[in-house]
Amino acid sequence: MTFALDLSRFAVKKTGMSTATLTIDLTALRANWRALKAMSQAETGAVIKADGYGLGSAPVARALLKEGVKTFFVAAAEEGIAVRDAVGSGPVIYVFSGHMEGDSPLLQDHDLTPLLNSVDQLIRHAETIPDHPFGVQLDTGMNRLGMEAVEWFAVKDLVLGLGPKLIMSHLACADDPDHPMNRQQLLEFKRLTEGLNVPRSLAATGGILLGSEYHFDLTRPGIGIYGGRPFVKARSVVTVDVPVIQIREIDKGETVGYSNTWTAPTPRRIATIAAGYADGIIRAMGPKIRAYAGDVGCPVVGRISMDMIGVDITLLDHTPKRLSLLTRQQGVDTVATAAGTIGYEILTSLGARYKRRYIE
Repeated sequence: MTFALDLSRFAVKKTGMSTATLTIDLTALRANWRALKAMSQAETGAVIKADGYGLGSAPVARALLKEGVKTFFVAAAEEGIAVRDAVGSGPVIYVFSGHMEGDSPLLQDHDLTPLLNSVDQLIRHAETIPDHPFGVQLDTGMNRLGMEAVEWFAVKDLVLGLGPKLIMSHLACADDPDHPMNRQQLLEFKRLTEGLNVPRSLAATGGILLGSEYHFDLTRPGIGIYGGRPFVKARSVVTVDVPVIQIREIDKGETVGYSNTWTAPTPRRIATIAAGYADGIIRAMGPKIRAYAGDVGCPVVGRISMDMIGVDITLLDHTPKRLSLLTRQQGVDTVATAAGTIGYEILTSLGARYKRRYIE
C-alpha cells in the first residue's frame, strides 16, 4: 500500500535562506564629500575610523582618494594599517588616539601620524621616534582627548621646536548650531593657537556647517560623508535588503515572536526575514520601522530577534523574495531615531554577516 502526501493545503510558503545584502553606494559617498568640500574654506580631509564607519575602510579610502582626499583620520594605529595599504604612500593618515604605548613600530612601518594628547604621549614620542611626524590635539572644553591649556602652555615651545604637522581640537556640540559651547570652544581654540605657524583643524561635519570661522586650515568630515546628520542634504549611501525565509497566514488573535508582544487584529500575512539585532537591526526600533517592498512600507511586528524579524505583508499584492530595511524612504537617521540612538551607531553596528556590494 502506498500513500500520497499532499502538502498543498498548508499556507506556509518557504524560500531559500541567505544572508542580507548591504549595498554601499560609493558614488553617493564621493558626492557627499564633494559637497562638504565645496562648503569648506580649507583643505578637506576625511574621517574613516571604525572601518570606514562600518562600511569598509579600504574601499571607502580608495573611493575618496580618487576624489582628491590627501588627509585621512583613524581612531587607532591598528586601523591605519588597512588605510595605508589601500591608499599607498603619500596621503597623511592621522591617529586620533595619539602615540599609545607599543605604537612606535606601527607608526613608523605604516607612516602614520599620531595626534599627541598628553605630555606623557609627547615624551613617549620624543624618546622613541623623535624624527617621526606628529600632530597635537588640544582640549577646548569637551574633556575627552587632548592637552588642557595648562599642559599646552607648559610644553608649547618644546612642541613647536619639534615641528608639529597639525594642531587640532574637537567640537562637542556642533550638531546643534545654536549651542553656546560652539562659540566657547572656538574662542578657546583661537586663544591656544593664535599666531602659531602650524596648520589648524577644528571642524568635523557639524563644524563645517557652522561656517568658515570654524574651518581654519583643514576640515575633517566624517558622518556627513556616509549620509548622516547633521548634513541633512547628504545623499543616502547605504541600503539593506533582507531575504524572506518564510511566509505564513495567521488568524485573528494569533501572536508573532518572543513574549507574544504582537497579536494579529485580523487574519494577517506574515513574512519572516533573515536579519536581526546580530546584524545591527537594534531590537528597540522594531515598533517604529517598516520593511519596504518597493515604495510600500510593511510594519515590523513582534520582537526583533537575533537572526529574524517578523513583517506584516498583508497589504502587498505579491509574495516578496526580499524586503528592505535601509532605503531612501527610511535612512540611517530614521531608524536611529526609532531605536533612540544616532546614525553613527547604526552604521558602525552593521554586522559581519552581510553580503557587501559596492556601487562605483
